[in-house]
Amino acid sequence: MPEQFGPGSNIRNVVELLGDRGRQLLRGHGYDVGDGFVDVLSQYQTLEHAARTERLRDLGGLLRELNSTG
Repeated sequence: MPEQFGPGSNIRNVVELLGDRGRQLLRGHGYDVGDGFVDVLSQYQTLEHAARTERLRDLGGLLRELNSTG
């Protein structure tokens, strides 16, 4: 199965494609999307950028979990 998510994937794609499971995984790695997106720019933030700015922990672990969710 090819990887669906990578460092360049954005937060919005994770939430749109995986729904609540995506939100849970992001929250488990320190990124809380809250109830809807109030900040439009954060919707399009890449996972890599979120990790670089310390809004997200363990990018590699998150990507493994996201890509194993099916």
